Order: sequence, then structure tokens, then C-alpha cells
Amino acid sequence: MTANRRIAVIGAGASGLSAARALRQEGHFVAVFERSTGIGGTWIYSTAVESDHLSADPNRKIVHSSLYDSLRTNLPRESMGFYDYPFVAVAGEEDCRRFPGHREVLRYLEDFARESGLYGLIRFGIEVVRVEMEGEGRWAVLSRRVAGGGGGGAADESEVFDGVVVCVGHYTEPRVAEIPGIDSWPGKQMHSHNYRVPEPFQGQVVVIIGSASSATDISKDIAGLAKEVHIASRSAPGGTPMKDPAHENIFIHSMIVKAFADGTVLFQDGSSAFVDVIMHCTGYKYHFPFLKTNGIVNVDDNRVGPLYKHVFPPLLAPYLSFIGLTTKMIPFPMFQLQSKWIAGVLSGRIKLPTQEEMMEDISKICIRKCNLLDCPKDTHTILTIIILNTVIGWQENVGILKWKSGGSSCFMQIGKTGLQSQTGSEMTGMMMIWSKKLMNISGTFSFRIKDCKFNLVILLMVRCVTFENFYILV
Repeated sequence: MTANRRIAVIGAGASGLSAARALRQEGHFVAVFERSTGIGGTWIYSTAVESDHLSADPNRKIVHSSLYDSLRTNLPRESMGFYDYPFVAVAGEEDCRRFPGHREVLRYLEDFARESGLYGLIRFGIEVVRVEMEGEGRWAVLSRRVAGGGGGGAADESEVFDGVVVCVGHYTEPRVAEIPGIDSWPGKQMHSHNYRVPEPFQGQVVVIIGSASSATDISKDIAGLAKEVHIASRSAPGGTPMKDPAHENIFIHSMIVKAFADGTVLFQDGSSAFVDVIMHCTGYKYHFPFLKTNGIVNVDDNRVGPLYKHVFPPLLAPYLSFIGLTTKMIPFPMFQLQSKWIAGVLSGRIKLPTQEEMMEDISKICIRKCNLLDCPKDTHTILTIIILNTVIGWQENVGILKWKSGGSSCFMQIGKTGLQSQTGSEMTGMMMIWSKKLMNISGTFSFRIKDCKFNLVILLMVRCVTFENFYILV
């Protein structure tokens, strides 16, 4: 027997929209709380920045957008869409490149929300202040109207729901690198969270800490105006700093050793530079200040746990769940898989393992990950083989994917990870596949890497015959 429940969804970004749609399709009553005046979450661009550009002051007025004006996705549009709502270039659009800009992503989400009839479920300009248990399967949600969010500030309002789905993302609470001597260094510090356009860096010498997507993008964005751009990265080789072959004024160093009162910065490779700005492209912390679970769910800057498959805390399942905590994955399809799973579990159509079984699974995965990755830092980094094998196991209940026969139209990128599998053979993963025509993929594509055979279906849905001895990180 299925049950229809009252569910609160916190956030109307991509994950919140996916959750709202799946929950409603399952027959649940859904209320979506969104503090801004529009949908899109992290895809809403704003020129506003925080008064504290380093975002370290706890009393600062928080700006929730982390987008910069030139940002484009690092996934092709074929991979950016939900499985049954493809992300296609709009006829007549000036920009139909394969990697869309953030404005096009926002339009896609707005179209998805409108055509799915989700706007009527969303309470705009309402901030969730507190979420607290009121017994098994009962959650009190305290909210208030945000001043300027469709009216003046109002008194707190409390409602009781059967379940809460947290969909607030993890790109609003910056993480900052520790630099010896920084307190006496006279230059300006900022986090990439507050970067928007390159013009303020005209003629300046800038150090960018980090080597992930935002650091790469921003360094190239400002290189045309800045005097010099120095990238400080843990992954950079030691020895003499390297010059970016495509940019004469971009230099790649190992990490910063110390900052000095005369304005210079010393790198581990022995080089130094007189620097005007240090920009921290160092990622974000998980941050749920409204969530009160009496210590059952613990949140630090790198990990939320314990969580079964990054979604359900075993002691509070299925009435509390999270969507979108994972990293190094293709987000929108993953949000949809998680949403379908949550909706089916809440209705009783899909069964979770026992609390003991879920906790045992969490322990096993943690041990396995710690043999490969940096724990707890990479807790929510997806081990694609492990996670998506399980996802494929859900497919009949979740109702998303079907294994079929026939041909497919895919292309892929394969490169070496440099990691070692538990059997010692070199891992040749780092794989991304996508469909040229997303909705037309109906086939299974098989190939062999080393001793491991894969069957690939739509967007990295991977089954590996010998996955205990081989891993792919995406």
C-alpha cells in the first residue's frame, strides 16, 4: 500500500525542482520553500557581492549566487538535461554552442518548472529558519518572509510536515586556504564566490589558489586585463614554475609558503611575486544552519553524515533526505535519480534496507573510499562504479532507465587517472559519455578496458563485471 505525505522541499534550484516534480508525480503534497524571488538556485546570476569579499565574516550579508558573468558549463548540453526533458538549443538563439552559458541553463530550468507545473508549489521569498523533529515522521518547519522578497519581513510561521527534502546546494559557504603571514600582508583577499567580471583586475598581479574548474576559468578570464596571473596548486609539479602555453602572463606554481608584509608571496617552488590580490578558488563547505537533528546528522565543511548513498540518514530515513551533495558527477540526471528514489521510498513503493544494513553499507563504502581518496575530504565524491551499479539496481522501481538492445549514438573521452586499482593494474577511467541525441539512445554499448567489461547506457549508467577490483572516478 502506498502513502501520500506532506513533504517540504527546501530550495528551488535544479535539485529542488527535480524533487518537487518526482514527489508530486508519486502523489505527495509538496511545498517548496525558496528564499529568492525566482527559481534556479545557484544558476541565478547577480552582480551583487558580499561586503566581505573573503566571505569570512559571520555577520556579513550573504549573497547566494556564486556565478561569474562569463561562466559556461563544463558539461555539454546533452549531459545537462533531465532524462525526459532534454537540454536542446532554442531555435533562433544566437549562442547554440555545445557548452551553454549560465543564462541558458537558467532559462532551461525556468522552462522545466513552467512546463512541469511547478510554480504553483513554490513559496517565493520565504526563508527556512529552522527544521526540527517532532517525533517519528513529523518535522516542524519554521519559516519567515525575507524582507524585499515579495513583501516586508514578517513573523515566523511554523508548519508540520511528514518529511523534509534538503535541496539547498553547497555553493554559498566558501572555504578559505590558510596562508602563513597573511595577517600582515597588505594586499586584497577574496573568494571566487565574489568574482563576477575581470575589469577590477586591470594591470594587477593576481594569485589564484586552486586548480579546479573555477580557478581555470577565472585565471583565463582575467588574464587579458591583469598584468600577471599566478596559479598556486597542490597538483602542480615541483621545481621551476611553468608558464601556461596559451597565455604569456599565466604562471603555474606549487602552493604558497608564506605571505610577507612588503606585499610579496613566496611559493614552494622558490619563486616569489609582488602581489595585489589573492583569490581563493578553494571550494565550499556544506552548510545547513537551519537543520536540527539532535546530533544524528553531523555536518562539517567536507562531509554530511552518516548518509546512505549520500541521501538518507539511516536513523531518520525516510523522513529526512538530501539531494545534490555528491561531487564529480553529472548533476541533473543524478538529482533526478535521487528524487525518484526519495519519492518512491516515501510512498512505500520502494523499500529501504534496515537501519543496521544501511549503516553497514556506509562503513564499507567509507573504508573503500579511504583506500583510494582523501577522507573525509572526498566523502561525497562519487565512485561511479559503486554508486551507479546500485542506481541500475533501482531502475525497475525508480522507473527511469531500461536496459535495451540495439545501437546507440555516443562518443566518449577516455584518459588515465594515474590512480591504481586494488589489484595494482593501471586505471584508465576518467570517462564521460553523452548522447548526440539524448532521447534517441536505446542501446547498450560494450567495450573492454584492461580486464573489465562495461555495458554503458545513457550518461554513465555503468555496470562493471569485476567492479570490486576496478574503479572509475568521474
